[in-house]
Amino acid sequence: MSSAHPHLVWDWNGTLLNDLDLVVASTNVAFASVGGPAVTADEHRVRFRRPIADYYAEVLGQAVDETAFGQLDKLFHEVYKDGLTTCALAHDAVDAMSSWPGSQSLLSMWFHEDLVPTVQTYGLTKNFLRVDGLRAEIGGDRKAESLARHLAELRLDGRDVVLIGDSLDDADAARSVGGRAVLYAGGFTDAARLRASGHPVAETLTEAVALAHPH
Repeated sequence: MSSAHPHLVWDWNGTLLNDLDLVVASTNVAFASVGGPAVTADEHRVRFRRPIADYYAEVLGQAVDETAFGQLDKLFHEVYKDGLTTCALAHDAVDAMSSWPGSQSLLSMWFHEDLVPTVQTYGLTKNFLRVDGLRAEIGGDRKAESLARHLAELRLDGRDVVLIGDSLDDADAARSVGGRAVLYAGGFTDAARLRASGHPVAETLTEAVALAHPH
């Protein structure tokens, strides 16, 4: 890795992959299964957070324990997987990745066994030193621990890393390892929420890469 450039860690869902509409549709199927309300994309962007069980509980107006979340998460992922072929990459994802002169990797909180072949399908695997997804039966948790493991496997110091993602959880994960975050306003989180965090916010992925350069 060139010492002049930090290592870029990309988020997948809502960042490189433009899957907001599918995520909202899948979430609404899960909510409907327990008699809950439907959310719009704008509502999702304002309210979504991790742990996802907390977001579900707020929308449903009731506690969502581990068992209940497991059932909702399973249904969400069944619907999501069925609709995946409808999703395209963010319009400038390929250009943004190719514009970065340093090393790059991918870290997603989506299931590893689904992520790896999907990234391959889009022809992106060659861009990354490493691709890591979630190695667990149930998703929905925070990203910080996964990022620490990802960087340990790459033998990277968090202070040499910039994470590009679309959520406040991405920013918290980057901060937890001593790295920087650039937040993308085109994903799962309302831009005003991102700006209020104090982290740099980009409207496009190309702009995000520009903001990731050392100042």
